[in-house]
Amino acid sequence: MAAGEDSADRHVARWRGHWVLESAPYDDTVEAITTRIGLIMRHLREHKKVAATEAGLQDFEYDTLHSLMIRDTPGIASPTALATDLHVSPAGMSGRLESMEKAGWITRTTDPADRRRLGVEATPAGIEIWRATMTLRGNEEDEILGVLSAKERETLSALLKRVTLHIEEGRDH
Repeated sequence: MAAGEDSADRHVARWRGHWVLESAPYDDTVEAITTRIGLIMRHLREHKKVAATEAGLQDFEYDTLHSLMIRDTPGIASPTALATDLHVSPAGMSGRLESMEKAGWITRTTDPADRRRLGVEATPAGIEIWRATMTLRGNEEDEILGVLSAKERETLSALLKRVTLHIEEGRDH
């Protein structure tokens, strides 16, 4: 392995000049970028699970608390809104909420104005454990991006924002 060579470099080298790609467009730089983004995302997803476990949560509990806490109404939502945000069926969300209520992370309440409507609210214990997990995640994010200077982080953020806006603005497929 060459000095400074990462797994994306090795991946690109394996494919460079490969007969399978003779009639397919292939750009070493694009492949290296997308491979590195994928590796970083896998690392962050795995660390999210580790952080949740270390704080005392299951991954789905953290995801649900996170969705609950980052709303315009922090810590309060309807089960339907949470299910939609997390791409979970209503029945699946009901099961999640039941176990989380038993654990003390959330409470489910009935809307006094309409007893058919349920609400979900993070408990102080739920907020505390969510914050603990967020701290662990933030520490890891700071660690992996700490190899870049503040200026490099700003540049990387700006470049990624351009790509994100290109995706979000509904480019033609």
